[in-house]
Amino acid sequence: MDSRFKFGLIGKNISYSFSKKYFTDKFQKLGLNTYKYNNYDIPEIEEFPFIIYQQEEKFQGFSVTIPYKQSIIKYLDEVEEDAQKIGAVNTIKITDDNRLIGYNTDVYGFEKSIEPLLQKHHNKALILGTGGVSKAIAYVLEKLKINFKFVSRNISENSLGYPILDQNILNEYTVIINCTPVGTYPDIDNSPNIPYEFITDKHLLFDLIYNPSETKFLQEGRKRGAIIKNGHEMLELQAEKSWEIWNS
Repeated sequence: MDSRFKFGLIGKNISYSFSKKYFTDKFQKLGLNTYKYNNYDIPEIEEFPFIIYQQEEKFQGFSVTIPYKQSIIKYLDEVEEDAQKIGAVNTIKITDDNRLIGYNTDVYGFEKSIEPLLQKHHNKALILGTGGVSKAIAYVLEKLKINFKFVSRNISENSLGYPILDQNILNEYTVIINCTPVGTYPDIDNSPNIPYEFITDKHLLFDLIYNPSETKFLQEGRKRGAIIKNGHEMLELQAEKSWEIWNS
């Protein structure tokens, strides 16, 4: 058996993960019987080196998810420019000489997924949450020349607090992107604490969550005529981009 082609997902509490099923199905479809994709659910990022060094088989790449997209960087030999600017990595390629190179394919996935929905008046955005993925979202918005503010429980000079969101702010910021896990299955009755009564048909609500396919956040948007989209296509696009990187 060719053991060269082994991949894995690094994260915490990842039994629900999209990646494992996606890549396992992909390998099957392509007839790549010697390819394997495993979940590595680790309580601390410090365990990452042991995954690499204790395996008899050789890895070709990893996906990285919450909460390690930032803390993984210290274990890499090189970080590609986009990922460096963002400060978050979600894809690692392992070269033939065992160097670990970090990339961020969330950028590609999000940009290709949101771009077709944008209209002229969508020129200001609120990013809910400040974790690793929100940095990739901010990077894309900058590229698309959309001004943005983070919304966080901890108020700072570049983030607003949830309690101050009002009609004026929502009239001005017509794109709202949920980068928090609030509303993910099984917590489906929950949604980010924003004043939904001020959402209109001018708004675009994008939720990075894909399970359930329509979160309460998106339902509230749909009720008021907003354009809505979940994170499923973004995930597929970033996974395909990772696959391209691993095979390049």
